[in-house]
Amino acid sequence: MDREPNIPRLGVGVGFRTPFKSELFLNRSEVDFLEITVDHFLDRGAEGDDELRLLADHFTLIPHGLDLSLGSAEGLNESYLDRVADIVEKVKPPYWSEHIAFTRADDIEMGHLSPLPFTHRAIDAISENVEIARRVIDVPLILENITYTMQMPGAEMTEAEFLNRIVDSTGCGLLLDVTNLYTNSVNHGFDANAMLSALPLEAIVQLHFVGGRWDGDTLIDSHSSATPPEVWDLLTEVLDRAPVKGVILERDENLPPFGEILDELRRARTIWQELES
Repeated sequence: MDREPNIPRLGVGVGFRTPFKSELFLNRSEVDFLEITVDHFLDRGAEGDDELRLLADHFTLIPHGLDLSLGSAEGLNESYLDRVADIVEKVKPPYWSEHIAFTRADDIEMGHLSPLPFTHRAIDAISENVEIARRVIDVPLILENITYTMQMPGAEMTEAEFLNRIVDSTGCGLLLDVTNLYTNSVNHGFDANAMLSALPLEAIVQLHFVGGRWDGDTLIDSHSSATPPEVWDLLTEVLDRAPVKGVILERDENLPPFGEILDELRRARTIWQELES
């Protein structure tokens, strides 16, 4: 079942990064849409507004949040939520996204995405916060799985069960980061395909993909290299089984020549088209 029937199919795009803005406009026909990081535009004033208008005039934009801290038990920072809402209103997207994580505890900003314990209490907290966000931002919200170096203690269910229950409780679609899924499977020793099969595939709206780097025996989700074969395999499997509306390549470090980014976008688009033919 298509969980978000009113969301249009967007195609294959890339996370917007300022260093390749010129190349992006020179290759507009090969980039179907852009994902913008909300936090990159919050404190830039008129300059940021001008850039948003320029991008929105040429691409569909999907705002992607980093610091709303939907998993915080003490609730949301309403001032921050209002600023996110302002960005969403400016670009008028078909949906926006945030992470299944918390970045703030007891009003202390942690500076990174921290995993939630796989518990009923955590599901209640994120569900309450999603409802608060919905009252301010009347645009569909989808939620992203994150990587974690350690699983929080006190788990009452598996990660797949946790994600299923979040989808059921919030009514949100999923932004499935297949790189995060693969990274966690490597670092925590589980079968990525088995977990994929246990996820609510019908709820998947968007995908993220990219390559990371190794730090000893640990795979780091650094968004710093070309997509590895294992992630391409997972991406292909999801595109074959889920009602995906958009696919985004995330690249933040070691930015390659833009032609290499286009090659990855073309490969993803070709995979998707071949699965549908």
